[in-house]
Amino acid sequence: MSTEPPETAEDAEEPGTPAEGAQVSEGAQMSEAEAELAAQRVERERIERRKAEREAPIEAGRKLSGTAADLLAAVRAVESGEKPAATVFEEAGTAPRRPAPEPVRRAPEAAPGPVVPAAGAVEDVRGVLVQGGAPEGLAVQAAGVFGDGGADVLRADPWQLLRVPGVRPEQADGFARALLGAGAGPDDERRGRAVTVWLLEQAALVGHTVLEMAALVAALGRQGVPEPEEAVQNAVSEGDVLVFQDTVGEAGDAGEDEERPVRVLVGLERYALAEESLADGLARLVNSVTGRDGAGEEWERAAASAAGSAAELIRAAAGHGLVLHTGGEASLADPAALVSAARGMGLRVWAAAHGPVGRARFAGLVEGAGVATVAGLLSGAEGPGRDADGALDVDLLVVLDAPQLDVETAALVTESLPDGARLVLAGDPGVLWSVGPGRVFADLLAARVCPQIASRRPDPGPLGELVSGIGVGELNQVAAPGKEVVIVPVRDAGEAVHRTVQLVVDSVPRAIGVPVEETQVITPGHGGAVGTRALNAALKERLNPGPGRFGGFDPGDRVAYSPAPGRTLPGRVVRADGEGLHLECGGEEVVVPRERVESSVRHGWALTAHQAVGCRWPAVVAVLPGDAVQALSRSWVYTAFSRADRHLSVVHGVEQALPRAVAEVTAKPRTTRLPVLLAPQVPTAEG
Repeated sequence: MSTEPPETAEDAEEPGTPAEGAQVSEGAQMSEAEAELAAQRVERERIERRKAEREAPIEAGRKLSGTAADLLAAVRAVESGEKPAATVFEEAGTAPRRPAPEPVRRAPEAAPGPVVPAAGAVEDVRGVLVQGGAPEGLAVQAAGVFGDGGADVLRADPWQLLRVPGVRPEQADGFARALLGAGAGPDDERRGRAVTVWLLEQAALVGHTVLEMAALVAALGRQGVPEPEEAVQNAVSEGDVLVFQDTVGEAGDAGEDEERPVRVLVGLERYALAEESLADGLARLVNSVTGRDGAGEEWERAAASAAGSAAELIRAAAGHGLVLHTGGEASLADPAALVSAARGMGLRVWAAAHGPVGRARFAGLVEGAGVATVAGLLSGAEGPGRDADGALDVDLLVVLDAPQLDVETAALVTESLPDGARLVLAGDPGVLWSVGPGRVFADLLAARVCPQIASRRPDPGPLGELVSGIGVGELNQVAAPGKEVVIVPVRDAGEAVHRTVQLVVDSVPRAIGVPVEETQVITPGHGGAVGTRALNAALKERLNPGPGRFGGFDPGDRVAYSPAPGRTLPGRVVRADGEGLHLECGGEEVVVPRERVESSVRHGWALTAHQAVGCRWPAVVAVLPGDAVQALSRSWVYTAFSRADRHLSVVHGVEQALPRAVAEVTAKPRTTRLPVLLAPQVPTAEG
């Protein structure tokens, strides 16, 4: 049974197909990732308590409310014979959402330590796993998921093994047959419920916060569930999933006597709570009255002293609680001007970037201002800290790399802002979306609920011209007198690897003057003959050969460290000792416990585009092997090519598939509810 952890969202498969799950090992002491996740757990618990206070408890299916509760009642009517099953999902009439309430904050609590399962619980689970033919190595992970009663849970419902990241339905089926014998059939309702939840988790890996009922039913059918609609009903009645009915179209689209069409959506409580909390938090910001600080004249003077889109951004932030800013790398000058202006007015201002590389780049533009990473801001490791009510101690927060915000992170950011604070979300809409579920920045741009300022600062030079064209679907040939862009055609995978190594080791340093350590290789995926694994192996052999005596790594190796899903920190191995593997990432020392090295550290001479988001290098070698055609899209090409500051080499083996991907292959749609949740709370912005 394979339980290899996932690479990024680029490697996650569509709902209904096997996909690898995340794998997190437990450390003997709290790591950076565990501290961050623990802080997020505290914040989610607070959000959930606030949600619970707004609804009276429901005796059975108590996690449901509104339309979902109505559908649960319909399910029970079918089960009791009072109503035919065909009518269950035809009920209409979504209850209107209430205006966003004032957030109920508490003083921040100390983050709890990592959850380490008791030794007895691990041994009990290991015994059940062995009995069912599952790998013993899953015992610690399974015990962490199920707690002290994990063995009893698995005996009563073997398909609950699907809750352990990395386990697939066919593997859980084998486990169930070993434990239950002939009674473990595909029509077992326990299997249907577990596969329903598993499919929604797989959907989250590729960005969906919910799935349409029809899509979920079809995916269940592909997994061999004989009565997929009944499986969804069972999952709803047990509170495993939530059901929503969202109206389609504008209020005036239907006639007076016509009912507006609805779509039935199914999702997990975790993402439903996050998306509702995010909508409430954004509505609170949009509807807040700004300008009460009496600094209107100061804002106007600051705007007058700026120019172009920077002045527009300052004016927008002066009068609104939420502002969106779009543009490429050069456009960072606009939020930098805003931060400097607000700081000059005595406001408490912080900016947050996706990772330490972005943090360092923006810090160079705003002397003296506070710049953190989003993760560090939320965990408390960086930033201004929190006030007595548990809110961030800021008047203005500028979040860079906004397309990388998934719904959970975005919800934590908005819920952490005090009343009257301003939030500016800035980013390049052309790059790949977040690894986690949701498309927050794109949804907000489409919803038009707040001012949107498009930067008029184009990225300069041939690289800027090339990337700008890709952003609008055109792959233009650009003049590159200084060899800013070089195309290297290749015929096969072997030649692609050879030419990539040659470029990094010799050609780029010699012809362009960029040293090896400042050149980054970007390729579509981890697997295959020209994936990150193959390229990193070849580059390590040339640049830092060694036995890999520290879990496959040697001092001097370039690495990509993932402290949490969706976050990648480029770094370098320093040494290893009893504490674990010591890395240098963005100028900071990071210690990765020995048991987490395999799941969270990879060689980093070659990265995927998702891993590279939020970073820039003087030189980039983008590798497009012939077997990468299916992975190419406009956003992938845009992201990979725009990571280069001075030079881009394209190892080109996809022929006409590249211009076709740029012109025709847009980002895969994601099913989310954020626009629907915002609509009744926030008026559409003009213009």
